[in-house]
Amino acid sequence: MAWYDEAVFYHIYPLGMTGAPKENNYGEPVSRLNTLIPWISHIKNHGFNALYIGPLFESVGHGYETTDYKKLDSRLGTNKDLTDFVAECHKQGIRVILDGVFNHTGRDFFAFKDIKEKREGSQYKDWYCNVNFWGNNEYNDGFSYENWGGYNLLAKLNQHNQAVKDYICDVIRFWVSEFDIDGIRLDAADVLDFSYMQALRGVANEVKADFWLMGEVIHGDYNRWVNEGTLHSVTNYHLHKALYSGHNDHNYFEIAHTVKRLYEMGGSKPEGLKLYNFVDNHDVERIYTKLNNKQHFVPVHILMYTLPGVPSVYYGSEFGIEGAKQRGSDDSLRPAIDIEKYISDAKNNNCAKLISALGKIRNETKALSYGNYKELLLTNKQYAFSRDDVIVAVNNDDNDANLNLPASGGEYVGALSGVKVSSDGGRISVTIKGNSGEIWVPTVGGNTYKPVEVVIEVKKPEPVKVEVKPEIKPEIKVEVKTETKVEKAEKAVEIPKNKSYEEMTVEELQLVIIEKMRKNGPVTDRMAKDVYDNTHHGSLINWAKSFNN
Repeated sequence: MAWYDEAVFYHIYPLGMTGAPKENNYGEPVSRLNTLIPWISHIKNHGFNALYIGPLFESVGHGYETTDYKKLDSRLGTNKDLTDFVAECHKQGIRVILDGVFNHTGRDFFAFKDIKEKREGSQYKDWYCNVNFWGNNEYNDGFSYENWGGYNLLAKLNQHNQAVKDYICDVIRFWVSEFDIDGIRLDAADVLDFSYMQALRGVANEVKADFWLMGEVIHGDYNRWVNEGTLHSVTNYHLHKALYSGHNDHNYFEIAHTVKRLYEMGGSKPEGLKLYNFVDNHDVERIYTKLNNKQHFVPVHILMYTLPGVPSVYYGSEFGIEGAKQRGSDDSLRPAIDIEKYISDAKNNNCAKLISALGKIRNETKALSYGNYKELLLTNKQYAFSRDDVIVAVNNDDNDANLNLPASGGEYVGALSGVKVSSDGGRISVTIKGNSGEIWVPTVGGNTYKPVEVVIEVKKPEPVKVEVKPEIKPEIKVEVKTETKVEKAEKAVEIPKNKSYEEMTVEELQLVIIEKMRKNGPVTDRMAKDVYDNTHHGSLINWAKSFNN
């Protein structure tokens, strides 16, 4: 067993949470990171024992265009501030992992600046992909290069270059020796070269016992990344999508089928795939915003804390704050918050009380970390499963649901309600409140739980005034079937026969993925949307390669 097997993560985007300026003028350090030290107790008190924080290192803007991997961003403070921050986390029993942005650098990174100055004479000209001194770009560099995501602000590192590998491996060693961190989340892991990740795993095994490597991966077979040779875990975007859409559509089949597929992907055993489960983060809209029924905040989080995997909560979402992308900007997803105000509100906020209770239950109930998963009941609106001898049931209906579920025997206590029930003939009969859920734990060993208020208050909408107009007979219209996005794409693009995936365009790769999906079953509109929303060439290549057909 490693520490991350029982981890409950809290996620902080520090530049946003501390209200740092959007642009870095590389001036005197301002110790904003220190303002988060009082928040560490808040994290601990709400049942979190691990923190993912980042990006942290010197950059020009949002943090993912690194200028210096060995210097805390000037907007956050000094290296000593980070050392002290990690030490305080450890003192309170919280492990710390940082963002590792190792796919690309910013244009102010020393190697890139050397190329700008010395051009063909630079010893770093092979540190980046496809540097072409006959090309140019919008910065008028007099050369071009491969970027990430279509942004020349992010220059893509040549991960096949041994000098690059050695440098990044030394960065990891530096972070451990200087700051005593416990792991790294690899940014854009789905486009990282596998030999590169294997080198990073070798360093992880070297620097510290149980040093954790988790990768940002959107689509594909997670086993390609999670194994003994590469990463310990990846971001579980499959479950992220299922958790909110399964509630919005009153469709627990989507969630249960996603869980079943992922569990089988890990060999149908709890230790198979310890995926990083989340319902929102710094790149996607807040869960409270995405839910059509805000009361579904309760069953969504009960599931995230009890399904196989490692649960994580994004800062502020434990209070049910809103956050939607605006005009293509992520700023509203990464707000500054008044730490003193939120700490004082924590005891009175129902969302925060729920998260605190779930953290306590997760920490005290080992079956939720190690127990086998078994589906017990499934309808559109009710879903129940067991993790060994612990039974979890959720209800997305407005009405209460009476469920009769298989049980191993004896007496159970509802970890959220404190209600006790006894099994009869190997089954228990329980009532699950509308838009809620419960975690039934055997009372063997004297388990007792205090009731927790889990009702999320929702403001009633103002009544809508309806203007009554004279009746007008409707026109008779002929329904015309419109083409779907997939049908339009298939007319406009053909799958090339003699191209490698690397040579294909984004549009061609999208069509390849759709075709491979079809071989596994019907392609829904939602599945097609997931494909066409992904416009990152490297990610699409890996997605296409992840299919067995």
